[in-house]
Formats: sequence, structure tokens, C-alpha cells
Amino acid sequence: MRPRNEHTGEVRGHLVQANSITGGIHLHAPPPPIPRQLPPAPPAFVGRTPELHALGRTPITALAGTGGIGKTALALHWAHQRLEAFPDGQLFVDLRGFSPETDPLTPAAAVRGFLDALGQDPAHLPADPFAHYRSLVAGKQLLIVLDNAADTAQVLPLLPGSPACTVLVTSRNHLPGLLSTQHAQHVPLDVLPGPESHDLLTRRLGATDPAALDELVALCGGLPLALNIVAGRAQTQPHLPLAEVVAELRETGLDEDEPTASITAVLSWSHRALTTEQARAFGLLGIAPGPDISTAAATALLGSPGSRRTLRALEQASLLHRDATGRWRMHDLVRDFAATQATDADLTGLTDFYRHTALRARHHLDRLHQLPLPLDPPRTPPLDLPDEPAALAWFDAEHACLLATLPLGDATLTWQLAWAMTTFHQRRGHRLEHHETWTLGLAAAEALDHPEARYTALRLLGRANLRLGRPQEALDQLTRAVEQSIEADDLAGRAHTERALALAWQELGDHQRALTHATHALDAFEQLDAPEWRAKALKGYGWHLANLGLQLKALDYFMTALELSREHHYRDGEAGALHSLGSIGLRLGRHQQAIDYLSQALDRYRELGDHYEQADILRRLGLAHHALGQPEQAGKAWRQALELYRAQHRHPQADWLLARLGET
Repeated sequence: MRPRNEHTGEVRGHLVQANSITGGIHLHAPPPPIPRQLPPAPPAFVGRTPELHALGRTPITALAGTGGIGKTALALHWAHQRLEAFPDGQLFVDLRGFSPETDPLTPAAAVRGFLDALGQDPAHLPADPFAHYRSLVAGKQLLIVLDNAADTAQVLPLLPGSPACTVLVTSRNHLPGLLSTQHAQHVPLDVLPGPESHDLLTRRLGATDPAALDELVALCGGLPLALNIVAGRAQTQPHLPLAEVVAELRETGLDEDEPTASITAVLSWSHRALTTEQARAFGLLGIAPGPDISTAAATALLGSPGSRRTLRALEQASLLHRDATGRWRMHDLVRDFAATQATDADLTGLTDFYRHTALRARHHLDRLHQLPLPLDPPRTPPLDLPDEPAALAWFDAEHACLLATLPLGDATLTWQLAWAMTTFHQRRGHRLEHHETWTLGLAAAEALDHPEARYTALRLLGRANLRLGRPQEALDQLTRAVEQSIEADDLAGRAHTERALALAWQELGDHQRALTHATHALDAFEQLDAPEWRAKALKGYGWHLANLGLQLKALDYFMTALELSREHHYRDGEAGALHSLGSIGLRLGRHQQAIDYLSQALDRYRELGDHYEQADILRRLGLAHHALGQPEQAGKAWRQALELYRAQHRHPQADWLLARLGET
């Protein structure tokens, strides 16, 4: 249990100087990519002349109108007509403000997509993504389209700080806060007038049978969504005379005085024309969890050889569309209707795909822990993710869909998905989602009556509560977990839980009890001959010594943990040991030494994509710079930490930093 070469003097060896994430200056570095995120322009756009003239007169324009009125189509048509005005590129994001299935997209998730499009390495995300985003777009002639915004609060963090950029915001709400605080121009959108509706259908269907076209216009009430669905239906059945299309649509009982009601009637009529396979796919896509779906996941969901062909047929019928990233989406109103038409509620192909791909992704992030529950062979082929960056990118893309899938299957699926997302949640600082998954995971374990699944869930829920600042709740759960692991004679399970219990007692201020549990954990890992886990336990043991005033002795444990981690190529353990060495250097007043170690730790955690630990390191880096009389460096580190704390809902830490920044 003792560290090798124990001593109580200075830290052994020389310091390895911190490496910059970006390295030195590259004389021939390639230019950053020009983002081209706009979805395709609407193919048959008509009218809206006054609105088109109004767009772009101010740096920020807000387009408002009811669902299906054509806000996104107007924004995209205008944008594609003026691409030369934006030589530095175009950014686009669907903020999902009115999705029937999921919560609105967070600004943090949206800005990550922007940074990726701007050429930032997803494995090295900046500590302050919003400030970095504003720096990247400053002075550029860039178009930014924020589609389907729920409210002003969702939009404000995504606004550039430079008037050289042009921003278009679309929303069903009027966003008065955006108008008042940002002086945005308000452009309201109403239904299409009769002549423009007629022109839209003529462009898509030709000029045949003007009388039938006139009646279709009246039946659709001027809503572009309804008009396009009607046109899509007619185009997929070119042999059917347009007059018969009108007669069928008339039979649905459309109310021309209630334009929004025409959407449901048009969808009902269009649905009847689908083949059996297309109708089945339409319903399944309407109830699929999450805001969108990838082609691979949709193929698993539909489970038929012609799935891709079916997706394209629904796209041709204007019932489905692909966004700029290639993921499939339905208009919110279309999805509402599709869900009511789902005659096949079998989602097992999709949930099985998510389960097995997520477990493969976790294995790239954490190869040490093994899944306790038996895993059946996959029914549908999971994705072959080649490496750790690909696993993180997949989790980022599918996170909302995975969270929505958690409660949809049996208890085994829920538990295994919670397990699969654990390391991802910890690295990205998704504290609330981590707690939510393991609340569901514990209920699933109890339903399964599987002892290891139960005490593992208790341990991970306890760890989640610790991160949320709830040590007493954590203590109760971890105490039950350690008792159950002892009863099951599971030494590894007990060791992991003892280490967590030490953290709970530390948070409660009882450092002697914390050291006792840390001793149990370290002894157990030594018996297990688990060097990576022993490195983690050494680091924890050192901290509990430090909290009892034995700072210099703690240094030896941290250095042994660092050596052991490097010997076994355990990057997470190396990052943690460097963090600890820097933190204890800060306590001892060795501020330059602290900066050197903390800078190395920050690099390692950025390589791992661990945003949670980055926030704490940046806070401590600020303290070290402040102590050395370097206010500019301290302020920079603290501002970066502040953004991370806010994104992770770590409000006490954010408030503390705000106070410190006010003093500098």
C-alpha cells in the first residue's frame, strides 16, 4: 500500500514542461475550413417578396410565424440566393424549440456543432466554447441561421460579437427579448396569398388543370407545408389526374377558414397513398426516440432490405427530410401526425442497435470495467467505431436519442444503456443526465433482481449525487452498495465503492473516516493486482492524507500514482495524478510548480474530452497565476472555467468565480 521510494521531501525528478494543445507555430498550416452547413435550398420557393427585401437589413433578423408557415424555407431561400455575400461561410442549427419528442437543444450543444464546422478538433474542445466561437467568427462575413428557437435565452449565447456576421433566427414565438436587447429586426410571416400558393403548385406539378390547382390552393389554406405535401403526393402518382387528387382531398372535410387544421387533413390524405411498407416506416419514424435519426439507426429501426429506398420515398413525398449533417428529421407537425398512425410499435431493432453501439463506444472510453449483465448477440449490426474520438463523436451525435431510449425497453436495456453512457457523461460533465440515467438504472436493477447490477447502480448513483453536491444522499447509497458487495464477496465491487465512500466522507468533512475507506480500497486493489485501479486509489489515499495535514507525504502517493499510470499507459490516471500534484503544489505555495503540473493535466483532460475536470483545473490555474501576480492569465483561466461551470450547472463554483473576477 505504500508508495515506492517513499520520502517526505521535495517531489522527485524534474518537472516535465507543460505542452500546449496547439503546439508551436506551423509555417505551412492549412487554412481553417469554410463552414457550409446550410441545408439545400427549397426547390420550389415562390413569393415572399416583401419579406425577402426585409431580411439582412440589420445584423440580426427574427422571422416569426405559426408552424408550417414556411419560416425555414424563407430563410434558406434567402441565404442560398446570397451566398457570395458570406465568403467566410454559413452556420446552421435546428434548435428544436418545438419538438414533440425532446427538449430544446442547449446552447452548449449547438456551439459544439459550430466549433466542429469551424475546424476545431472535437477531442480538444476549448474550455470556454462560447468565447472561442465568438473569437473565431469575429470580423468575418458569416451567415448564422438559428432555426426553430424556443425563446431568447436559447439564442443569446449563440450570437456573434461582431456586426460583420448576419444572423437569421426563426421561431413560432415573437422573441421580444431579442428585439429589445439586441435591436433585432422583426419579420412576421403569414399564410401565402392565393396567387403565390398557385405558383408554388404550378412549379412542382406543371400548369395542367388550372381549376384543380385553384381548388387545391383553397383547400391547403395558404400553408406551404400543406401545399408541398399535396405536391409530393401528386408527384408520386403521376398517373392520377389532378382532379381526382382534388376530389380525394376534398373528402377529408377540410375547413378553409382554419388554415392550421388543413395540415392534419392533408397528412391524413397523403398517408392513405403510402405503400404498406412506407406507412409502417412513417409510423415508426414518428415514434422513434429523440429529435432525429441517423441512416444507420433508421435502417435498424425499419429492419427491411429496402429501408434506404423507403426513406427516400418518404423524402420525395415531403414527409421526411435530411438536415445538413445527413440525419433524418420530420417537421414537428408531421411527426405529431405520424405518431398517431403507428400501427407497428416494435422498436427493438433500433433499441438493440443503440445498446450494442453504445456499449462498443464505452469500451473505447473505458477498457477496464466489464459489463456485469450478460449481453445477448446483436439482432442488428452495430456501428463499427474505430477509436476513442469516433466513440465520443458518436455519443455527442446520439446523446438525445439515447436518453430518450432509456425508458423505452425492458429493465436490461435501461441498465445497459445507463452503463454505456457513464464514462461519456463523466467526461462531458453531463451531471444531471448522469443522475437521471442512474436513477432509472437503479430501478431497472431492482426489477431485474440482479445483485451486482443493483450495488453497481447504487455506487454509480451515489457518485452522481456526489457530483451534484449531495453527499448525504450519496453516503446512504454507497453504504448500501458496499454492504451488498461484501455480501456478494465481490472484492472489486467493494474496492470501487470504498473509494467512493471515502469521497463522500471527505465532502461531509470527516477526513479520518475518509482515510479509513481509502485504505480499504487501496488494500483491495493491491490484492486484485489491478495497477490502473491501484493508481487511482493511490491518488485518492494521498488526498485524504493531505486533508489531514500530511501534505508532503501525500506528494509521494501522487507521484507513485503518476509513475504507475504512465507505466501502464493509463491516460485517465495520469491526468488525475498530474491534477493532484498541481493542486497540492498550490496548497504548499509552490505556484509555478502548480502551474506546470496543472497545465500538463489540462492537456491530458482535453485529449480525453473530459470537460468536468478541465473546469476545476482552470480554476486552480487561475489561483496559481493570481498568487504570482499575473492577473491577466488568472482572469483568462477563470473566465474559461466559469463557462464550463455554467454549462455543467455547477452554480456554487460559478458564483465563486464571478466574485473573484469582480475583484480582479
